[in-house]
Amino acid sequence: MKPLRQFDLNLLLLLEALLTECHVSRAAERMFLSQSAMSHALNRLRQQLDDPLLVRSGNGLKPTPRATAMLPEIRQAIRMIEHSLSPPAPFDPSSSDRCFTIASTDFFEALILPPLMQNLQLTAPGIRIQIEVIRQDGNLKQLENRELDLIVGLDSKQPVDPQLISRSWHTEPLACLIAEDNTQVDQHLSLEQYCQLNHVIFSDLAGVSSDQIDQWLAQQQRQRNFIACTVNYMAGARIVAATDAVMTLPRQMALLFAQMLPVRLITPPPGMPEIEMVSLHHPLYSNDPGLKWLLEQLQQ
Repeated sequence: MKPLRQFDLNLLLLLEALLTECHVSRAAERMFLSQSAMSHALNRLRQQLDDPLLVRSGNGLKPTPRATAMLPEIRQAIRMIEHSLSPPAPFDPSSSDRCFTIASTDFFEALILPPLMQNLQLTAPGIRIQIEVIRQDGNLKQLENRELDLIVGLDSKQPVDPQLISRSWHTEPLACLIAEDNTQVDQHLSLEQYCQLNHVIFSDLAGVSSDQIDQWLAQQQRQRNFIACTVNYMAGARIVAATDAVMTLPRQMALLFAQMLPVRLITPPPGMPEIEMVSLHHPLYSNDPGLKWLLEQLQQ
């Protein structure tokens, strides 16, 4: 037999039909070919495989021992190729036990994950969600190797690897948080007041809020003084509750802390930008039905 690279793989389907039917005309009908075309294919197969494959016996054709031995393996190979080329099976969240791993921000974990899990318990009880941190390297290798399915909550202005697919996920206005008994400011902050206050700033690898605020202040030829820099909002909110400092954060996070701690919301200076957050995934898995389903859940 010739090496595989020299074998015409198109002949495999014809070989299966010939060995199944043991009849050139019926095999030709099955493959929608003329009898002469199928006879030509049989001759080519005999040459390439160096075996007669089908020999005349009585009134019909019978497969040679080699052909008989080959047929189950050829069928299996064809079925495997067909399976590989078929569209992925639909994703059924109600019966799936898949674990999705998401690198996310404080915002996602505190505000989006709880209602998401509540909904999944009702509609997809076998689905599990594992949360990881957004790393400094951008998690590219984790996404490529499928150790990570998705990044959610990254500031849209953060630089990301151009290989990754970025989708707009959520836009959130900012609010300021101060201690409940802080009498330095009223309900609204001017830009001048804002810059005179002590600040608790938030800095994680997602770049949500702090970087964008400082860039906006720089455009106004202003800057702020910070007394603490935290990597999670809860720590920052507790510092605010215990000091005269202010913290700027996504409004929904501020509302959450106002229910839990002795702090209150105030309106930030006019013109402060909103936070636009994105989700990221690797293009290798864009057609994964499970990932598509998860992205749909997060858009809701």
